[in-house]
Amino acid sequence: MTRKLNVGGVPLGGGAPVSIQSMTNTPTHDVEATLAQIRALAAAGCDIVRVAVPDMAAAKAVGALKAGSPVPLVADIHFDYRLALEAAEQGIHKIRINPGNIGAPERVEAVARTCKERGIPIRVGVNGGSLEKELLARYGGPTPEAMVESALGHIKLLEQYGFEDICVSLKASSVPVTMKAYQLMAERYDYPLHLGVTEAGTREIGELKAAAGIGGLLALGIGDTLRVSLTADPVEEVCAARRILKAIGLRREGPELIACPTCGRTQISLIPMARQVEELLKGVDKPITVAVMGCIVNGPGEARHADVGLAGGRGEGVLFKRGEIVAKVPEDQLVPGLMKLIEDL
Repeated sequence: MTRKLNVGGVPLGGGAPVSIQSMTNTPTHDVEATLAQIRALAAAGCDIVRVAVPDMAAAKAVGALKAGSPVPLVADIHFDYRLALEAAEQGIHKIRINPGNIGAPERVEAVARTCKERGIPIRVGVNGGSLEKELLARYGGPTPEAMVESALGHIKLLEQYGFEDICVSLKASSVPVTMKAYQLMAERYDYPLHLGVTEAGTREIGELKAAAGIGGLLALGIGDTLRVSLTADPVEEVCAARRILKAIGLRREGPELIACPTCGRTQISLIPMARQVEELLKGVDKPITVAVMGCIVNGPGEARHADVGLAGGRGEGVLFKRGEIVAKVPEDQLVPGLMKLIEDL
């Protein structure tokens, strides 16, 4: 089990629930626009929001953002240690920084000391696309081993100043490289791990890569928090993260839809019916399992674990509850009948 950190009241690691993160894409110094996006992310289910801090104007906006934010905030900082110090002064809840790229040891010490005094965790964020040249030359590219060595180098810079409130990420655009890097890291250290597949792409391919990489690691018991990186509206990242956590059983929020694949026994319009039910379930917040099956013969049996469901036949179908048939109705009454069963639960 990893160590536990406290990010503005949200526990991270140590067996705490896996938290969802995303990042704003507004100019951080535009407080009104950035707060609007932070609130939209929080409403979608985001637990922690990261903001870019590329300059002092952004760092000085942290206080106002913190005052209006419903969730903890992370400052994303590169190269200039003074931005980290200002963000800490403004009350940021967490800092993402690579100690190796902010200059002389005394600068690293200043950041570590300030964060330790204020109880601000630091995420050491390693990216396969920006590894140190020496590591790239030695390993022949951004290999998992190179990424882990980079992370350990950054960690040691903080540890030598007595700072250990550390979270680590090792992100690459390759799913296999990302997964191996996190596995190697989990074997060596107990620092909490922030999961992600970077530069994953647009919503469709990006969510697929995240589901494979992030979901695969979580299924192995690796990972404490995550961000699904998409070339899309940040709210889409949060929705994708929730779907991944739900798919592997780490969150139970609202209804879960299961539906059988079509086959030669299917005698109803199963695909549009399943999509209709999926859309209707967006208005349901009960933690239930709903089945849409295409065959009366196998439907109730294969989906007996579902709370409610329907199974189609030729021009008609059955409604069932926990594997037991409760009614036989015409095909056009299957979806309304199913929704009535859900309402009555």
